[in-house]
Amino acid sequence: MKKKRILAIETSCDETSAAVIEDGKVILSNIVASQIKSHQRFGGVVPEIASRHHVEQITLIIEEAMTEAGIEYTELDAVAVTEGPGLVGALLIGVNAAKAIAFAHSLPLIAVNHIKGHIFANQLSDDMTFPLLSLVVSGGHTELIYMSSPDSFEIIGETRDDAAGEAYDKIGRVIGVPYPGGKHIDEMAHRGNDTYHFPRAMMTEDNYDFSFSGLKSSFINTVHNARQKGEELNTIDLAASFQAAVTDVLVDKTIRAAREKQVQQLVLAGGVAANKGLRQALTEAVTNEMPDVELLIPPLNLCGDNAAMIGAAAFVQLENEEFADYTLNGKPGLSV
Repeated sequence: MKKKRILAIETSCDETSAAVIEDGKVILSNIVASQIKSHQRFGGVVPEIASRHHVEQITLIIEEAMTEAGIEYTELDAVAVTEGPGLVGALLIGVNAAKAIAFAHSLPLIAVNHIKGHIFANQLSDDMTFPLLSLVVSGGHTELIYMSSPDSFEIIGETRDDAAGEAYDKIGRVIGVPYPGGKHIDEMAHRGNDTYHFPRAMMTEDNYDFSFSGLKSSFINTVHNARQKGEELNTIDLAASFQAAVTDVLVDKTIRAAREKQVQQLVLAGGVAANKGLRQALTEAVTNEMPDVELLIPPLNLCGDNAAMIGAAAFVQLENEEFADYTLNGKPGLSV
């Protein structure tokens, strides 16, 4: 049987990425150009700067992905691109590049949801088995998504305010760690103890939604009150206490939802899936409380934004012949 190859493009935020994926599982190439250094001095992603970097990098990154994969455009079966959610200016760079390539080489065009891409990153290292529950945790999203099949997505829980990754970055700025704060908070947390006992918002409520705004405010108030009084806080323990509050809620609700839905697999996805504390807590909870459920966690290089995950998700749409036309546009608020 002929192998099916997809050129995938991802530009939803501050990574310019292109990849070539074979049969939805094999990575022939996956090139990622990060912009972290450009945004660090601002403490977060500046949309205009992100868009400019995408314009500068997109052609080079696509060419590098094709060269590393060792194939020609005539050997592709489709071009896939992230249509949303994300920064509108950044999305448009990738969408227009994909449309140009699809038109020039008479290839089908596939529009991929960024969140679905994060989930299907797991398909690149393990076989996904349905029904499954995915915990998606990133800078902009915290969601529990139930999937009865590869093309069925039901949001059963989501954040009502800040996403977990966003909260990490904001409290990181308060205690002075470089952007992105999540990685540094995670590293600090493993050296500290939960001595500040921050609130576990909505953990006892009979739903699967999340809220991290109150936790963020409690953390900031604790720091500001101490500074006003001239008191010195232990930043290592602060980080550990914050991370414990986040992971306790995420893990508790995820395990409860997985039990209710009687899933075969539990899948972790999104940029915060790289968080060692969350990976460890979820692994321990599944091992102790749901030993019959398989836990999938993507390798670290596939947790952040990358085009390989977009290619993996696009393969399902290729098989179903779900193609976009040339009116395709960036959709910053796109939902699954």
